[in-house]
This record gives sequence, structure tokens and C-alpha cells, in this order.
Amino acid sequence: MSTQADPAQLTSPQSRAVVDAYDAVMLDLDGVVYLGPMAVPGAAEAVGQLHRRGIKTGFVTNNAARPPAAIALHLRELGIPAESTDVVTSAQAAAHLLVERFGAGAKVLVVGGPGIFDALAEQALTPVRSADDSPVAVIQGWAVDLTWEQLNEAAIAIHRGAHWVATNTDPTRPTDRGLVPGNGAAVAAVRMAVAVQPQVAGKPYRPLLDETTIRLGASRPIFIGDRLDTDIAGAAAAGMDSMLVLTGSHRGRDLLAAGPRQRPTHIGRDLAALFQPPLLAVDEDGGIRCGAVRAREIDGRITFDAAPAAAAELEALWAASQVSWAALDAGRTLDVDLVLAELPDFS
Repeated sequence: MSTQADPAQLTSPQSRAVVDAYDAVMLDLDGVVYLGPMAVPGAAEAVGQLHRRGIKTGFVTNNAARPPAAIALHLRELGIPAESTDVVTSAQAAAHLLVERFGAGAKVLVVGGPGIFDALAEQALTPVRSADDSPVAVIQGWAVDLTWEQLNEAAIAIHRGAHWVATNTDPTRPTDRGLVPGNGAAVAAVRMAVAVQPQVAGKPYRPLLDETTIRLGASRPIFIGDRLDTDIAGAAAAGMDSMLVLTGSHRGRDLLAAGPRQRPTHIGRDLAALFQPPLLAVDEDGGIRCGAVRAREIDGRITFDAAPAAAAELEALWAASQVSWAALDAGRTLDVDLVLAELPDFS
């Protein structure tokens, strides 16, 4: 069943802020709440406000390296209120898939770190480290101390018939120093040696968000992320609304080029956008108006009627996105350089 909000909820007088249309907020971590060891500015205040409003809040991560308790502790150290039960990881979603398929007690070869071991223990699955232990499955997730030996054991077990589950296939991870290789890079290394594709638990596939929805007891959630290809696409796959925040991996150029399954319901500079009115884009005189800004397609380019004021840059990006998406859906790609030059904060 779809969990998308009724559009009337987003525009009614009773829905003065984006968050008012939903009963739960799911937050990606890397790039949304923190960047490595640093909190995203305003994240602690936003989460605190969600709690004060009594809104169910879940922290969702494709990163399977750490168990929920360690992630919750890290969040609290950054001033962000969180308990371990508020955190749901791709390792937990993957372990749930495995116990449903093989039952409690099944042997699972682990490629990864403590987060995976905790998730397997939660489901009463038996972790092993060698293909010679006859595992029925391989679970693969990112770990800071990942070794080629672990990848070798995974490939051998898969060749012998073990079912393969990857916690996620993110090609990169955002950090405070820039993008670095993610679990997808290691999954690709194993894939080079085997003849099957892994089952994937994390975004953009739906098991992780389904798991979070169940744990929160939510009926009308919204998912907040910084990546179109994993976060926003994952929300679409799970049938829920989404918001792209521009504090992490993907920026204005990515948004303008988004395909149909990677287009967010809302955008925001950061999590504070949850408590602001939703941006509304409407057709007007052959263009798209959002607030005080109108964007249109002219001679294969996106242009604005007038240079947007600094306070209206987000509205301008949203209007330009609608113009770009309409062109893409019609088989045209527009020149977006002019528009991005007028939106330096988002380029």
C-alpha cells in the first residue's frame, strides 16, 4: 500500500509546514545529519524540534559498519537526541531478509564489521568467517578494516551455492574530507569473481525503509536524504514521499537531471525545511512559477524572468527542476549552466 501523503494535506491551511502532512520522519545519516565526525549545521535543532512535536523519528543508514547503539551514541555526542531503538541500519534489514529465508540459527558468512554481527545476533543467526564453515548465505557490508581475505571467502562461499545479500551498493560515502569509496566498490569486487547478483537490503531497494516503517509503527512517513539515486529512489520504491536536502552528496545539477524515479516530493537547504511551508510549483504563462520566481525553457536553455534574489534561490531551483524534468520526459536535455550560474549556493 502506498504511504504517499494526500496532496491536499500539503496545501491545506492546517498544513503550514512540510512535516505537518506526515506522522513520521525518517532521516538518512551521512550527508543529512552528520558528515563523518561533524554534525550538519542545524541538525540537532531540527531533531529536537521533531521530538518536541511528538513526531516519530528514525535514523536510517545504508552504512552497516556500526551497530545502532554506537550510532546513537555518536549522535548524542554531536548533540542530536537519539536512542539505539531510533536507529535502523541496512545490516538489520539484511539480517531480517536472511532469517525470513533460512530461519534462526542458520550460518551466515560475514563480510563486514560489528554492525553486521549485532544484526545477526538480533535475529539469532550464526555468524561465521570461513567458506569452509558451510554457510547458507553471505552478508556483505562496509567496514573500516575490510580485507581482501574477507572478499575471497565471500566469493568462495557464493561459488559453493551460498545466497548473497549486500547491505547496500552505494558507490561512495560522504565524509568531512570529501567522497570516498563505499560498500558498492567492495561488492563490485566480489561480483567480478562470481556469476550472480546480490540481493540488496539498503536503499534504493525497499527492505531498509520497510523495516524502518515497521519499527516506527508509521502509516504516513516521509524520508529525508541527500542522494537521488539511493535515498530518493529508495523512498519512491517504498511508496513514500521524500525530501532532498542539499547538505551532502547531490546538488542542483544532479536535481535538474533527475529521472522520474529519483525526483523528490520536496527540497530544502537543510533539515530546517521540514518546518517551513512546502514549495509549490505551478504552470504560468508557458513557464513554472514557484513563489516570486518563474522559470521557462527558451531555445534549449532554462532561464528565469529575472535574476532570483538570494532569499528565493531555493524557489528558483525548484521551478527550474520542473522545467528540466518536463523536457527530460519529452526526450530533450536542456542546457542548465545559465541557471546554475545564478544559483551559486546549489551548483
